Amino acid sequence: MLACAGKSDVFSDTVIPAPMSERKLLILFGSQTGTAQDAAERISREAKRRHFCCRVEALDNYSVANLITETLVVFVCATTGQGDPPDNMMNFWRFIFRKNLPPSSLCQMDYAVLGLGDSSYPKFNFVAKKLHKRLLQLGGNPLLPVALGDDQHDLGPDAVIDPWLLDLWEKVLALYPLPPGLGIISPDVLLPPRYALHFLDENADDGDQPQQEAARDTPSELHPFAALMVCNQRVTAESHFQDVRLIEFDITGSGMEYSAGDVVMIQPRNSPEDVQQFCQLLRLDPDRRFVLKPSEPDMALPAHLPQPCTIRHLVTHYLDISCVPRRSFFELLSYLSPDELEQEKLQEFSSAQGQEELYSYCNRPRRTTLEALWDFPHTTCVIPPAYLLDLIPRIRPRAFSIASSLLAHPNRIQILMAVVQYKTRLSKPRRGLCSTWLASLRPQHGDVWVPLWVKKGGMKFPAKPDTPVIMIGPGTGVAPFRAAVQERVAQGRKGNCLFFGCRQKSKDFYCQAEWEELVKKGFLTVFTAFSRDQEDKVYVQHRIRENKGLVWDLLSRDNAHIYVAGNAKEMPAGVAEALKTVFHLEGGLSSSEAEEYLAALERSHRFQSETWS
Repeated sequence: MLACAGKSDVFSDTVIPAPMSERKLLILFGSQTGTAQDAAERISREAKRRHFCCRVEALDNYSVANLITETLVVFVCATTGQGDPPDNMMNFWRFIFRKNLPPSSLCQMDYAVLGLGDSSYPKFNFVAKKLHKRLLQLGGNPLLPVALGDDQHDLGPDAVIDPWLLDLWEKVLALYPLPPGLGIISPDVLLPPRYALHFLDENADDGDQPQQEAARDTPSELHPFAALMVCNQRVTAESHFQDVRLIEFDITGSGMEYSAGDVVMIQPRNSPEDVQQFCQLLRLDPDRRFVLKPSEPDMALPAHLPQPCTIRHLVTHYLDISCVPRRSFFELLSYLSPDELEQEKLQEFSSAQGQEELYSYCNRPRRTTLEALWDFPHTTCVIPPAYLLDLIPRIRPRAFSIASSLLAHPNRIQILMAVVQYKTRLSKPRRGLCSTWLASLRPQHGDVWVPLWVKKGGMKFPAKPDTPVIMIGPGTGVAPFRAAVQERVAQGRKGNCLFFGCRQKSKDFYCQAEWEELVKKGFLTVFTAFSRDQEDKVYVQHRIRENKGLVWDLLSRDNAHIYVAGNAKEMPAGVAEALKTVFHLEGGLSSSEAEEYLAALERSHRFQSETWS
């Protein structure tokens, strides 16, 4: 590969410095949960200390055709699900793999790729590896090998990011040296906030944002549809340890359509109690109004905030005060702290050496941002409001498998939702932000509106009407299969086989009456595994082995499709082993042949899974 003018050849140690006017860095991220965005913003802060003109954008917000003009780009990409790119880089992903892109498209670009993944998944950091390879094919000049951050590491992805960044800046500064007379801005110096908050005079014209405009765009993250909640019903016994809800929304007039396997995205909000507590801690007037001004000319304003905005709206709808704070949170707080003891602790938490202690303080007990602020009272009460958007990430939407079919429930979306609550060493139980908020809503006491939109899901059900389906969905994993069964029954399709597992028949057998009615009508075959109803635990994988003849016949003779949904912890591996046992005992396949048979089913999309941790 030949390097372009002003760049280093990847096969050579000779470096030709770039002109000063070219000291621009573009950081593009693909992030599902916010970790990749946080890492991208960390790189941006370090770039600003080295006097780079720096832009940070989600990959799908960036006009990808402009990539051919970029000279220095860092890509930060998470891998989701079964090796998939995050939602906010899907369009970029499709574009970059177009076959008609010339192999020299990116020959002027120096690049580095940082991947964020989880080594407990089979396709660990698949997106970053594949992107790195593709950029190389298009003529890009890699500054470093692809970095593979791992959530499973004791220190999280920082164990890889920290040393990788040291190498990155060494390479970058060799190509793009500091301007004469300028040194790296010391880590002791606080960088300015990304946005300034201009508070409005109490008597100024209200200037409230108009309500959602009548323009009937398809609802999306930027323009969600306010759906009326019509039902919020507990479907587990009151004596059961887990509260699971069947929740129904009216989507009349939204224009939204969906199929079995699709997901609904819901934008949660903080509780009024937490909002009040946060405002008291930071000495903020919740009714005070402000407008945001970006600190740099080409920086976009947050798309999800109205202008002007109240502090109450900012904290309720935007700032994720219930998330576990990241290292960058403590780093910024350490700059703002006027208290010597608190500052010392904050500096320790944000240092590379202090990551084990930070993990013990934050991640292990799942301490929230609000709780962490309580622990640093002298610092918290002096946080300048302008730094709130640098300090605390945005509340991310939550995805739920749709548990209903439009053919069975026109203008409705139903979800099956477990209310997240668990104990750690902290005295107060940990609660899921979205599930706790949804569970608290009482549609029977008045109109309740929830912002949502629909997204294509990963699972696709067969188009041919005579193709049977084997669905394996323990617990709330049964949600997408309820949608599929309703859809297929409405189309008159039989050949629906469901393996369902839960703890006890009397306490958490979701949709029992519905399944039994469909069994009677000949539309459904159900195999149940109630793990705690007998001395020895029985799971769905046991039922698969017990019904090996039927499973093998459906697969080998009738070309059935298999679907698995549910918790990613142990169930998917257990199901895969059970299926390989079926292939061995009923199909006469050797261990390696059974392994390959399952892989072939996956490649042809006859085996699909959707799991979550």
